[in-house]
Amino acid sequence: MAVLEPRDTGVVDVCDGGSSPAGFGEGVLGRTYRALTVGIVSVVLLIAFEATAVGTAMPVAARELHGVSLYAFAFSGYFTTSLFGMVLAGQWSDRRGPLGALSAGIGSFGVGLVVAGSAGSMWVFILGRAVQGLGGGLVIVALYVVVGRAYPERLRPAIMAAFAACWVVPSIVGPLAAGSVTEQLGWRWVFLGIPVLVVPPLALALPQIRRRAGGAAGVGASSFDRRRIWLALGISGGAALLQYAAQDLRPAAVVPAVGGLALLVPAVVGLLPRGTWRAARGLPSVVLLRGVAAGAFVSAESFVPLMLVSERGLSPTLAGFSLAASGGTWALGSWVQTRARVEPYRERLMTIGMVLVAGAIAVAPAVLVHSVPVWTLAVAWGVGCFGMGLVISSTSVLLLKLSAPEEAGANSASLQISDGLSNALLLAVGGAAFAALGGGSVAHAATGEVGGGSHPVAFAAVFLPMAAVALVGAWVTTRLRERGDG
Repeated sequence: MAVLEPRDTGVVDVCDGGSSPAGFGEGVLGRTYRALTVGIVSVVLLIAFEATAVGTAMPVAARELHGVSLYAFAFSGYFTTSLFGMVLAGQWSDRRGPLGALSAGIGSFGVGLVVAGSAGSMWVFILGRAVQGLGGGLVIVALYVVVGRAYPERLRPAIMAAFAACWVVPSIVGPLAAGSVTEQLGWRWVFLGIPVLVVPPLALALPQIRRRAGGAAGVGASSFDRRRIWLALGISGGAALLQYAAQDLRPAAVVPAVGGLALLVPAVVGLLPRGTWRAARGLPSVVLLRGVAAGAFVSAESFVPLMLVSERGLSPTLAGFSLAASGGTWALGSWVQTRARVEPYRERLMTIGMVLVAGAIAVAPAVLVHSVPVWTLAVAWGVGCFGMGLVISSTSVLLLKLSAPEEAGANSASLQISDGLSNALLLAVGGAAFAALGGGSVAHAATGEVGGGSHPVAFAAVFLPMAAVALVGAWVTTRLRERGDG
């Protein structure tokens, strides 16, 4: 794969015998890049607030909407539709620039929040999460294309670290704020209060994106690749059918499971780089690692608040707040990978990161033993998030390094598809194991409803397999370089 070459970022060169272009030597907050950086970082900051807030409010929302048995769908529904949004954004950004995809994505994200916040049933709530997912898929890929076009290669690790740093304040303030709002005003306001905050960063970012990263990446690339769009629909539909089958658990669920696989397998083969599923060296392994790392971690983390509420009796506020330090350690890990001196050891650091992630997930269910203090999980999760900071930001940096300018959108979409698909499928698997082993009654026990009972094995069946998946990711990190690439 070609290395990403320097390209026009909208900064005018000084045509005076060897002079450097404007912005040469500046950081991401230098005069040339300041407005763009503040705008796109603000967008990520809002998404981070939403994610931490939703995780805190979700157990209460599922209970009040009588949808505890559909708890995993509230997360996996988001990831399923985001898969289509990612492919669409890759096509849109490569052919017409990232501006339109980003605007549409933020709009869809806001609409989804409103639908979820006003839902009268769990299925309507899941629909709102699905609309959010479409917007989230559009936004994340568009932002990656903006980074690839607007920032020189030397600044990309820093802007990726800035994205990670956006999770620090939300991880500390978000659970506390969301828990307080949930307990005092109701869970609905956790969703309905966020859309009004979307407008200011959008107004700041869009003019800068239009100036520095607008337009198509290549000549004659104005029409969408219809085959990739159909494959994107196939991957979303297949993932949805598999999730439904995983939650049903009846013999008849074999039918949607087979249908889902029939849609999913050819779509994945057509959308991801060749050799991804056999961990071919280079870009395919970068894409695979992103899915393995994100899927294992997110699937496990989605059940942490529910486990703390139901098994240890914590309030939603304390359950969310127990993970507050994790945003800071994630940002710290992401900052470490920006250091120039660690660049020769990037892959080795990523191996260490995946081992830390596997260890954290494996330790988490220890709190099911009541003699183990709850802070044990908080410490373990902080260590795991440090490992995720090392891995996730580095996969983004490596992907852009291995992508030609006209491929940045498609390859970024592949990276995010791997991320989102793994999240959706592993959540489906974890949700099925959770439900099969009494997970519904676990959640009822948290609220004092009749029929509740303690079923710690349901949580162990989620966490321990995800730890094994993370260990597979540690092996994949050994295949990120091409043979002979020092």
